[in-house]
Amino acid sequence: MPKIITFGESMVVFTPDNYGALRYENQFRARLAGAESNTAIGLAKLGLDSCWMSRVGNDEFGHYVLNMIRAEGVDTKGSVIDPDHRTGIMFKQREYGGETTVFYYRENSAASHLQPEDLKPEWFEGADVLHLTGITPVLSDSCRETVLEAVRIAKERGICFSFDPNIRKKLMHGQQDIDTLRDLTLQADIVMLGIDEADFLFGVREAPDILEVLYGQGSAQYIAIKDGGNGAVVSVRDGGILKIPPYPCKPLETVGAGDGFNAGFLAGILTGKTLEEAGRMGGIAGALATQTTGDMEGYPDAERMARLLAGQAEVYR
Repeated sequence: MPKIITFGESMVVFTPDNYGALRYENQFRARLAGAESNTAIGLAKLGLDSCWMSRVGNDEFGHYVLNMIRAEGVDTKGSVIDPDHRTGIMFKQREYGGETTVFYYRENSAASHLQPEDLKPEWFEGADVLHLTGITPVLSDSCRETVLEAVRIAKERGICFSFDPNIRKKLMHGQQDIDTLRDLTLQADIVMLGIDEADFLFGVREAPDILEVLYGQGSAQYIAIKDGGNGAVVSVRDGGILKIPPYPCKPLETVGAGDGFNAGFLAGILTGKTLEEAGRMGGIAGALATQTTGDMEGYPDAERMARLLAGQAEVYR
């Protein structure tokens, strides 16, 4: 099966059992959070060979992160256990109606010290896709350098570069970060982004305008424009544009849906599905992610995806 490699920060997220302000909570569940590892797990569940690398602290949270990702069938052998910096953590605050607020404790974390030397040449052997997000390059100067070096290696070796800007304004530090994300988006062979991200980076919000910019100025061969509960628009260069309706679901929380879409869409492309099928796979994986309070626990396995792709409806009770 195709091999997908990715890297970025993953953290332990503490989710309260109840809704409301965290100041009134004293019961939490530990879970895994991280855009790149979410997508790697989604791909592994769909039967693809995925590898994830990062730096984690030599602490209990770091070992928790590695254990959780490995347990989902993702190769983590490239990861570095950093003896000098801690693993990042975060807390979710849940409100009725699906609204979620996130509080990060990730400053100076182990992952923010990723560096180009962490990218081992053998890690790229046999890889088909390098998938990255815009979160990693804005964490620190060394993270940005690591991302740029990974993209250089991928381009040099003919590895497809997949990118989701996944903009986190709270992490960004000015025009350099904006320029970096814009450049990476235009370098990518597969671009998966939201409408707000397209507006932020390129000043366009309508699907035809987004496609015109990305195809006209960039290297994209496939584009997915994600629009949450409104579905998505997917396209292949010189091969058409399709509107993918939202997959019906009963959402509890939307965190992780975009990463799930990425996994489904990439899996569809890499396993030779049609553009419509790949778009639907993205929509299904993204929708199912919203039906749990964790980021990736709702992602479907290959058997369930095939069943839903064939139109066999789920029964909700």
